[in-house]
Amino acid sequence: MMDVNIIGGGVIGLSIAYELAKQGLQVAVFDRQQFGQEASWAGAGMLPPAKLECATTPGGQLRAASQPLWPDWSRRLQEESGIDNGYLNCGGLHVALSEDVTDWQSYVEDWRKTGAVVEELDSVALREQAPFLSEQIQSGIYLPEMGQVRNPRHMKALLSACAQQGVSLHAGSPVVGFEKAGERITGVQTPSGVHQAGQTVIAGGAWSPEVLSRLGIQCELIPVQGQIVLLSMPRLPFCQVIESGRRYLVPRSDGKILIGSTEKQAGFNKQNTAEGVAGLIAFAQSVVPGLKEATFERAWAGLRPKSIDSLPYLGRVDGYQNLIMAAGHYRDGLQLSPITAKLIRQLICEEELSISLEPFSCRRGIQFD
Repeated sequence: MMDVNIIGGGVIGLSIAYELAKQGLQVAVFDRQQFGQEASWAGAGMLPPAKLECATTPGGQLRAASQPLWPDWSRRLQEESGIDNGYLNCGGLHVALSEDVTDWQSYVEDWRKTGAVVEELDSVALREQAPFLSEQIQSGIYLPEMGQVRNPRHMKALLSACAQQGVSLHAGSPVVGFEKAGERITGVQTPSGVHQAGQTVIAGGAWSPEVLSRLGIQCELIPVQGQIVLLSMPRLPFCQVIESGRRYLVPRSDGKILIGSTEKQAGFNKQNTAEGVAGLIAFAQSVVPGLKEATFERAWAGLRPKSIDSLPYLGRVDGYQNLIMAAGHYRDGLQLSPITAKLIRQLICEEELSISLEPFSCRRGIQFD
């Protein structure tokens, strides 16, 4: 019998498993397919800066609490797995395209309020610091503390580290039911049988409502499709993350450039569209004209799990003494994975919580049939 069963083998589920296993707990992870193949793999891996003492919103607190954990997480994962997850403090440029940012000064002030180092750039400074940008862009800010990580490599490192810590990994094992005793869940039912554990964590991303429905629980969480395009060049004209509103360019050290991302409620459809791909390429070229010479590599789409208010559901689920949820991270799953794992570990091990989970209560979006 395990101490904890985790349903969902994306970056959230595996991060929780890794954190718990490091505490000596016996952990099993179940995924309906191969590990980390959904939103965790599909994202761009941007890690924006923030300071916890400056955070004024629950989401800001969560992001600011996660950001300083990344260097140590990346170092430990590389030591244990031998895999470099590509963690890099690359800096970031945020630029003003009229269709993306309607009130630039408010946008800049919002960044200053996070406590991040913000260098405001006028058109002259932009030309000097970023000559690769389109001349149509007249203002921007530079964030020297912006970081990135390579999602697929991070997932490989996490999976390897979990295996080395003795986590029992069950790929291709959908949870089709639960074994219960009163207000306790005693096990999860998969095609291979019942697997018992003292605690159960739902970390299934956009598929979490399907799992919860087997307990007669309705969860307000929807998939939001995001398309991404991958280009490549022999020599990249820039090395910083570039953002405009909610769209971005993320350069990799091997000459690859990720362009993202669209947002569309399309159910569980992960098909790329001509409109989505063409729009992203046009955006990239409007920001960095030199990308007209880039080679198109491929495109893909992921499904972001969006909660009722875009904040994740974190904590215990009413009606069951030993059921915990960690899902609904929307666009920030990878970024928030270290702090999510730490908080769930603190909850399970009955330690003092780093930040309050009340704003992330499952009561916000869960109802019983």
